[in-house]
Amino acid sequence: MGSRYPVTRGTVGGVRGGTVVRWRDGRGELVVRGSPDEGVSARVPLEIAASYRARTRGLLGRESLEGALLLSPANSIHTFRMRMPIDVAYLDRRLRVLAVRTMPPGRLGRPRVRARHVLEAEAGAMEGWGLRVGAVAEVRALR
Repeated sequence: MGSRYPVTRGTVGGVRGGTVVRWRDGRGELVVRGSPDEGVSARVPLEIAASYRARTRGLLGRESLEGALLLSPANSIHTFRMRMPIDVAYLDRRLRVLAVRTMPPGRLGRPRVRARHVLEAEAGAMEGWGLRVGAVAEVRALR
C-alpha cells in the first residue's frame, strides 16, 4: 500500500511525472523546505480549497485557523469581512514562494502575475515555519 499522503507538486490540471494532478477540496499536509536541497523545516496541517465555492468562502467568518489554507488556482486575495490578520504566501506553479505578506482585515491584495496558488495562515505563522521567498512547498493531500 502507498502512503495516505500522495506528494503533489504543480498546478491544478498540471502534470507531475506524466500524471495529471488535480487537487480536491479537503485536508492534507503542507511540507515546507527552505530550498529544494534543504531538509524539511515544517509540516503543517492543510485545508485545500480547489473549487470555486471553497475558494470564495476561504477564511471568511473564522476566528482562527489551525495550520494553513491553500487556494488553488489563485493569484490574489482580499481580507474584507475577515476577523483576523493573516499571512499570505503567493506560490508559482512549482510551489516556490514568490512573496509573503501579512494583511490586516479589510485589505485588497494586488494580483501576482506568476502566482498560481495562495497560502493563508494566521499572522506570524509562516515566519515560524520558515516559509519565505524562495522556499519550496509540497502539498500532501489526504486520499
